[in-house]
Amino acid sequence: MRLSQIADALELEMCTTNCSLDCEVTGCYVSDILSDVMANSKEGYLWITIHIHPNIAAVSEFLALGGVIVVNGRRPQPETLEKANEHKIPIFTTKLSAYEVAGRLYGSGLRCQKEC
Repeated sequence: MRLSQIADALELEMCTTNCSLDCEVTGCYVSDILSDVMANSKEGYLWITIHIHPNIAAVSEFLALGGVIVVNGRRPQPETLEKANEHKIPIFTTKLSAYEVAGRLYGSGLRCQKEC
């Protein structure tokens, strides 16, 4: 599923600029613990979180995530957006809860890669 399709389907508000929405999203991870995301998320995944600080851009760049969805109507800090723009990391915001976003993504057919 393309990032642009997800953004349209969930009516996400894009917070960053000059970021491509043409990438293929390969899964999704929901967590507010940075070390958990680093240990369990994968390249190409979307990260759903309440975090708004610059570390979300750093973790996203390190893991080559497809993007970040900040939930509950929270707005990323200006420093976060600056760093994300610098590294072309799409960051979105929504008034939806993490539960609702994850449920809608799952309902639309997005599945995570499973390791055996």
